[in-house]
Amino acid sequence: MRTLHEAIGAVETYSPAEEAFNRRRRTWGLFLGPLVLVLVWVAPLHLPAPAHRMAAILAMVVVLWITEALPMAVTALLGPVLAVICQVAPARAALAPFADPIIFLFIGSFILAEAMFVHGLDRRIAFTALASRWVGTSGTRILIVYGLVGTVISMWMSNTATTAMMFPIGVSIVAQLRRGTMGQDEGLRRFATAMMLITSFGASIGGMATPVGTPPNLIGIGLIERITGTHIGFFRWMAIGVPLVLILFAVLAAFFAWTSTRGVQVGEASARIVREELARLGPMSRAQRNVCLAFGVTVVLWTFPGVLAVAGLSEAPIARAYMTSMPEGVAAMLGAMLLFVLPVHWAARRFTITWEEAARIDWGIVLLYGGGLAMGDLAFSTGLATAMGEGLTAYLPGAGPMLLTTVFTGVAILLSETTSNTASANMVVPVAIAVATASGVDPMLPALGATLGASMGFMMPISTAPNAIVYSSGHVPISAMMRYGIVLDVAGFLTIVGLLAVLGPLLF
Repeated sequence: MRTLHEAIGAVETYSPAEEAFNRRRRTWGLFLGPLVLVLVWVAPLHLPAPAHRMAAILAMVVVLWITEALPMAVTALLGPVLAVICQVAPARAALAPFADPIIFLFIGSFILAEAMFVHGLDRRIAFTALASRWVGTSGTRILIVYGLVGTVISMWMSNTATTAMMFPIGVSIVAQLRRGTMGQDEGLRRFATAMMLITSFGASIGGMATPVGTPPNLIGIGLIERITGTHIGFFRWMAIGVPLVLILFAVLAAFFAWTSTRGVQVGEASARIVREELARLGPMSRAQRNVCLAFGVTVVLWTFPGVLAVAGLSEAPIARAYMTSMPEGVAAMLGAMLLFVLPVHWAARRFTITWEEAARIDWGIVLLYGGGLAMGDLAFSTGLATAMGEGLTAYLPGAGPMLLTTVFTGVAILLSETTSNTASANMVVPVAIAVATASGVDPMLPALGATLGASMGFMMPISTAPNAIVYSSGHVPISAMMRYGIVLDVAGFLTIVGLLAVLGPLLF
């Protein structure tokens, strides 16, 4: 595959029944969205005119996001555009979030991930890990290492891209095992299902470890900063994201090892395929070394404030000066720009990445993120969010931070089962902040719970793109995805709430 999007498109498919469901859902959304806009517009709401108009626009946007009647990025643009047309806010204010500094953190990290894919660095990492002597032919060890590689890579690449990259490796291992071990049909089916599910589940889990691992993280961070003025640095996010990922992956690996891989041996032929693939990649190329260098520089720049904090220098002049001159978005763009100047072949003036390659990043997600920020900004600036918060607070009298965190984590997880995790974060995080503010509670923990909860959603092929990718393999019955998915959803809910209760007050 030449591009990341070609790799994803080649494997992301739905069954005929799911395609029919999606078609009906989108058709209903095309009619229901404008209808909801009109109904809310004419409803006798006790709101100022700008907030009332914003409520109508926001209601339609939510319907369009849930039904995916329009491309998600188009809906994200439609909301702010209608806000300007309906005189909710001037164009400069409504469209400013599309140039928020954290947008450039998105762009820079996407370009770095694209370079990893273009030069095959992600595949080299995967095959190197799987070819280690410790892995051998044990089905359990192969499953754990295979899932762990995807989890670690997805900390820095999108979970969809990671799944698309790992998917053919997992399918090859399963196919070789099926050829070499006839007579273990039931065990083979369980192992194949586990291999596919750990591909998507591990990638989705890994994205929660870093701010750039999955779009909901940056959406939550951006909304918290724009609405509350509180900045969450890279290191501080990882202080809660990494323990969360370690716990959830341990649960996932233990569950699959107990139910699906005991006694399974993949055979020497499968192990040989992995070693042959690694050998076929040859020695590490100049381009791959350049990507490692640019990526390493970026990670150091991202985490340096955390190093200063550990050293007790978080309030020192050097730390304040560094935060002013090197915010995360600037660090990401600096790392990405290194790719354009690190040479692969100086005589030919060929560098690590070309603009044509860099421009293949998912601009739709960037626009979707900007639209989510814009809708959150407009909801608060018009007073709509405050009114919503005060109204919902009546149903949660005397709610403290942990009760609100529990509620909005659960809501985000449930919503992420039926719509994209990015849309879930855009919808739930602003409401969590509004309700917490109206209740007189610090909104940080409820907003973080909603952000992390939006990255869950493991029960259905339509819940996430990684689920759809592995479902296309034919090795994952829908009943198995639901059975394993609900276990991981419950484990994720308990872990998120528990970690925020223990670490949240210390970190935030």
